[in-house]
Amino acid sequence: MFPPNTSEVEVTTFPLIGIPGLEHITDTSLHEPMYAFFSMLALSDLGLSFSSIPTMLRIFLFSAMGISADACISQEFFIHGFTDMESSVLLVMSFDHFVVICHPLRYSSILTNYRVLQIGLALAIKSILLVLPLPFILKRLRYCSKCLLSHFYYLHQDIMKLACSDNTVNIYYGLFVALCVMSDSVVIAISYVFILKTVLGVASQGERLKALNTCVSHIFAVLIYMPIIPLATMHHFAKHKSPLAMILITDAFLLVPPLMNPLVKLLEKLDLKSK
Repeated sequence: MFPPNTSEVEVTTFPLIGIPGLEHITDTSLHEPMYAFFSMLALSDLGLSFSSIPTMLRIFLFSAMGISADACISQEFFIHGFTDMESSVLLVMSFDHFVVICHPLRYSSILTNYRVLQIGLALAIKSILLVLPLPFILKRLRYCSKCLLSHFYYLHQDIMKLACSDNTVNIYYGLFVALCVMSDSVVIAISYVFILKTVLGVASQGERLKALNTCVSHIFAVLIYMPIIPLATMHHFAKHKSPLAMILITDAFLLVPPLMNPLVKLLEKLDLKSK
C-alpha cells in the first residue's frame, strides 16, 4: 500500500489559455478615430439588438404576443434612440473621410483622441434628447381596444396610429425625428460630393484609386443602414403600403446591420493596410 499523496491541494480556479502566441500583441493601427467610430457603431448595434431581439424571441419561440404598454413604450424609446445614434455615427465617419482626403495634413490635429471622445458623448446626448419626448407624447394618448401592431418590435409611428384620441403632436414630432435621421444621409451625400471633387483634382490615377479605396468601408456601412429611410417614408406617407414589404424592410433594418458590421470592419482594416 502506498501512502496517500499529502502534497495535493484543492483546485478552485482553472486558467484559460486563450489564443496561444497573441497574449501580448497589440495593433496600434486600431488606435485611430475611424476605429473609435466603428466601436460606437458596434455599441449602437448591440443596443438596438438587445432592445428588440428579446421581443422577437418571445413571439417566435413562445407565441407570447402581448406586452405591457410601459414595456412597449420603453422599447420604442431605445430603438429610436439607438437608430439615431447609428445615423449620427455614420455622419461623423463621413466627416472623418472628408478630413482624411481633403485636409490630410490637418487630420491629426483636427481629430484628436480627446475630440473623438467629445464627439461620442455629444452624439449620445443628442440621440437621448431627440427621442426623449416620444414616450411622453405616446403616454398621453388613449388607445382603441384592437391594438395590433405591424412588426415584432415597437416603433413610434406604428403605435401612434392605434390611438383613438388626437395624435397630431405625435405625427409632427415623429416626422421631425424621421427628418433628422434622414438629414444625416443628405449631409453624408454632400460630404462625398466634396470628396469626389478633391479626388478628381488629383493628377495621378493611382492616387485617385487609393483615395477612393479609403471610402469603400464607409460607403458599404451607409448602404446597409439605408432601410431606415424607406421604412420611415412608408410609415408616414404611404397610403396603400404592402404589409409584407413593411415586415421585410423592418427585419432587414434590424437584423442586417449587426450581421454585416464585421465585414465593414474587415474592409476598413484592408483600407488601412493599403495606405
